[in-house]
Amino acid sequence: MRSFGEKLQTVSLERGRLCVGIDPHPALLEQWGLGVTADGLRRFSRICVEAFGQSVALVKPQVAFYEAFGSQGYAVLEETIRDLREQGALVVADAKRGDIGSTMAAYAEAWLSDSSPLCADAVTVSPYLGFEALRPALDLAHTHGRGVFVLAATSNPEGRQVQDCVNTDGVRLDQLMVDAAAAENSSWRKAGEFGDVGVVVGATLDSVPDLTDLNGPVLMPGVGAQGASAADVDTLAEKMSAWVFPNISRGILRHGPGVFELSQAVSAAAADYPGFPR
Repeated sequence: MRSFGEKLQTVSLERGRLCVGIDPHPALLEQWGLGVTADGLRRFSRICVEAFGQSVALVKPQVAFYEAFGSQGYAVLEETIRDLREQGALVVADAKRGDIGSTMAAYAEAWLSDSSPLCADAVTVSPYLGFEALRPALDLAHTHGRGVFVLAATSNPEGRQVQDCVNTDGVRLDQLMVDAAAAENSSWRKAGEFGDVGVVVGATLDSVPDLTDLNGPVLMPGVGAQGASAADVDTLAEKMSAWVFPNISRGILRHGPGVFELSQAVSAAAADYPGFPR
């Protein structure tokens, strides 16, 4: 079975490396004139599917904004994930799940199992209960050719309190997370293929972990409205620039609610991040 990394590389050759976030926060629903209701959420999501589904390599719905509407929100999220995937986009559910044992296994089933109505192509996870606690998601992703994006070096200022800590060998915690992800991808590396365990690294950071041995995708939020540019992405990624997928959410969504305007914004942003052959 092809890894998620190989699938992502293939679609990026056609569509580029841009990841577009779908973040239906209340202020944006109101800005689009849709109302902060489940119906407004559904209309917002359908516009995004129409604008992004056939042109963007990776689309990242923010689960929390759907969860806020309860069961109706989850029903809209199920539709959105399904419709995006049917149009050829790969979907990463931005759920940031992280737990232990059977609870983590249940999260993995929810987001990565074929039998789940929420099944996406990848999910974001938090490793700060210990990287090995993610094992159910890592194994299920490997089995089904899906992806896991592990939070490594996040752009929020509070994250540095934890992620900059060093172990007894002087290795920073965010680097340990990247190294653990690289170890998960080692079998794919031996086969000459791109792995299915990626990491999340903020584009607005002054210092990032060494990514050169990851052999997996890097999801890099913070581009656009948060201040990072294409040049910042390339500088931080260094040799990994071909594997980095910059995420833009607000910088794209502010052009809505017109599908044409959103599509034009995607085209303009994607030009800075073409797909690269391996």
